[in-house]
Amino acid sequence: MAGTNPVYRGLRSTSVSVRHHRDPQHGNGRSRSSYSTAGEPGERLAVRCRNRRASVCEPCSRLHAGDTFQLIRSGLSGGKSVPQTVRQNPRLFVTLTAPSFGPVHRHRDGSCRPRRDRADCEHGIPLGCGITHAEWDSNVGQPLCSACYDYAGHVLWHAHAGRLWDRFTTSVRRQLAAAGGVPRSQLGRHLVVSFAKVAEFQQRAAVHFHAVVRLDGPDGPGSPPPEWATSELLGEAVAAGVAGTFVRVPESDAYGTEIVTWGTQFDIRTIHSFSDGDEITDDAVAAYVAKYVSKGAAETGVGLDYRVTSYADIGLVPVARHTRALMGTCWRLGGLRELEHLRLRAWAHSLGFRGHILTKSRRYSTTYAELRSERATYKLSSIGLSEKTDTVKESNLRYVDSGHTPGAAELARGIADDIATSRQLASEQREDEAPRLRRGGV
Repeated sequence: MAGTNPVYRGLRSTSVSVRHHRDPQHGNGRSRSSYSTAGEPGERLAVRCRNRRASVCEPCSRLHAGDTFQLIRSGLSGGKSVPQTVRQNPRLFVTLTAPSFGPVHRHRDGSCRPRRDRADCEHGIPLGCGITHAEWDSNVGQPLCSACYDYAGHVLWHAHAGRLWDRFTTSVRRQLAAAGGVPRSQLGRHLVVSFAKVAEFQQRAAVHFHAVVRLDGPDGPGSPPPEWATSELLGEAVAAGVAGTFVRVPESDAYGTEIVTWGTQFDIRTIHSFSDGDEITDDAVAAYVAKYVSKGAAETGVGLDYRVTSYADIGLVPVARHTRALMGTCWRLGGLRELEHLRLRAWAHSLGFRGHILTKSRRYSTTYAELRSERATYKLSSIGLSEKTDTVKESNLRYVDSGHTPGAAELARGIADDIATSRQLASEQREDEAPRLRRGGV
């Protein structure tokens, strides 16, 4: 398990651990093979931790990113039980953002925020910034005036982003049903709308979503939608869904009235099987989504990958002042009775956002469980076994610790450096794809 920050689960048997693989052709339970951790270094068996975050375990996150690539790509190009004809169905790559909660410093061509006048906010802070920030500047994403920034609105948007997404998908289906002249309850007899989305933290510490939206026939990805269900119509339905969906937050004296909506910046791109220029392709979208699924909040610099247990802990976490203020807002709002169901204190480390990093429709493509099962079947076949083998496990294993032993750590670091160099060279060849997906300023 080599990696720059490796973690694994150590298991050690307290007695002999034996697995008996019975030959299915014999009913006498004859043992074909056995295993014991007594022969392992330190009597420990290293297993994967399955953590998706590269900051926690790079090898496992790499494997998770590869599974994500296959999951997204199979829903675009076919494979993994999805027919290849799916690439003929209308497909869009959609980026949805949060609204503005206050002006922040940004990295753009030219100055951050040109000062066309000398106006100041009510706290005496200039509303413009004439500095040209570098991309790595720590001021990028920070509010121009923290006192003016709507921290409560920011946190409540994160807490309700999941509900907003659900209402958005419902609105898209309603728009399509209205355009096709069919009742909403009968839409499934004509077409199916499938989604797959990934959440990403922006530099201003607000989540936005990258989503694949696909139209299928009533029988799923192997059937085409009706002729009237085109990519153009799907784009119009998505745009109407962005503009027309909202979530109303219970009113409180602590923050007033809050209505959660999407931001005005959103991007809708058609996905092509092949590209002759600026078009985005199946592989580019799958690689883009897989890259972000392995990033934790800590790696983006706008959160933590572990929970805080008290308000005092927030003042000690190694994050920017803007992020710390959002965590503090989560803690304060989490004490309100009307917001108790949001569990904001439990999710203060992720700034109130409690959704999964990647979600998808049931019929979009394969699943992580199916991909893991396929990999396990392949490994069993490599040692002469099959998944139909009747296996009886008699074991006594217990958790020991996480991480490398000192000797294994040195070896792992050397392997990790070589792997990182190879991956860096490969990623440099794909750099020209990312700007195409980010076109539109979102």
